[in-house]
Amino acid sequence: MSTLKLAIGSAVLGLLASCAAAPEPAPPPQPAPAPAPRQAAPAPAPAPAPVAAPKRCDATLAFQKDETFPFDRYALTDAAKARLDRDVIGKLADCAGVEAVVIEGHADRIGSQQYNQKLSERRAESVKAYLVGKGADRNAIETIGMGKTVPAKFCPDIRKRSELIACLAPNRRAIVSIKGPGK
Repeated sequence: MSTLKLAIGSAVLGLLASCAAAPEPAPPPQPAPAPAPRQAAPAPAPAPAPVAAPKRCDATLAFQKDETFPFDRYALTDAAKARLDRDVIGKLADCAGVEAVVIEGHADRIGSQQYNQKLSERRAESVKAYLVGKGADRNAIETIGMGKTVPAKFCPDIRKRSELIACLAPNRRAIVSIKGPGK
């Protein structure tokens, strides 16, 4: 019997030794931690109040036909002066400041390119002189002569000179452009 006891004891020790060396079973999976409470996104900042675009006193005014300049002339008519007073001097009074005033003088196609260039420059200068005489800032005004290069009206070849002069009247003009902040 002692051999039997010895065999049983050896078997028990072997079992105990194998249990001690065997890895422990993994613990059952733990439930995932509950997500942290979600915080509400911060409210968007209120939209800024719309800013009104700064008021401008920009304008472009065309003075044409014989209202401004008779054929082959650069002196202003009384009608042109009245309109400059009303539309340009009046508009300049609405400006808090004047950034620029550009005056274009134009001529019709009758005459040489060189002659019409000089005539258009004189027309622009006569408008400038009138505006400066009414108190406009000389340094804010620029003039340019366009000659006969930018016609407002095309007329067919008319044989009668007086009819051609009448047809081309819209080309004898001045254009005044004003730029500046409004009041």
